[in-house]
Amino acid sequence: MLAAQRQQAIHEMVQRLGGVRVGDLVREFGVSDMTIRRDLEALAERGLVAKVHGGATTLDQHSTDEPGFAAKLVRQRAEKESIAARAATLVPPGTAIALSAGTTTCVLAGLLLDVPGLTVVTNSVPVADAFYRAHRADQTVVLTGGIRTPSDALVGPFAVNAIRSLNVDILFMGVHGMSTHAGFTTPNLMEAETDRALVAAARRLVVCADHTKWELVGISTIAALHDAHTLITDSGLTGAARDQLAAEVGELLVAD
Repeated sequence: MLAAQRQQAIHEMVQRLGGVRVGDLVREFGVSDMTIRRDLEALAERGLVAKVHGGATTLDQHSTDEPGFAAKLVRQRAEKESIAARAATLVPPGTAIALSAGTTTCVLAGLLLDVPGLTVVTNSVPVADAFYRAHRADQTVVLTGGIRTPSDALVGPFAVNAIRSLNVDILFMGVHGMSTHAGFTTPNLMEAETDRALVAAARRLVVCADHTKWELVGISTIAALHDAHTLITDSGLTGAARDQLAAEVGELLVAD
């Protein structure tokens, strides 16, 4: 197992269990104590875990916590790829779509590079860059201006004003959290305003959110659960959560 693969597995264990001990990880992965400590140090430096004596724990989550793009990109990578693959099937050639900022939408962008005739509106620097590097003359990419956030989103009045003049067929939106009482949320107030403008510009809202987003609440609500025409999540979501979401959203799709 490569170091990056082991570190992702360790991070997923921390998220699932709430904390891990060095000794348990040594036995689990069959590597040295020093190797595991280096793995934990690397994860801590990327803001993914909190190092404690003898192991690591999850970071305390607050409603204004906003991890960086690189830190979020490695979280639940397999789930994000499955969700993105399901979302890509909803995009026919010649569609005008919007992709909000986020790691799942960035993975989705990579799956849409060969779809002919797309017009893509986005406030995500990595998403726009993915399409730019594809060099397709039949695709049009509109990147909003704005203030750049830690998650590589462009937000604020410049972004909002640009989006308000546009109309798209489908918005694919990533979120920080989702719950029955708070809806779809983000830890960034200006990003919430920008995302609300994207929702208003779209005829159809497709939210892409893995199971770890359930009952995670950011400081600002983007939209209510019932505003989503489609929610795409993964099979890690519990049966009870699926029932609650299915009762609220227009369509619940679960990617394996």
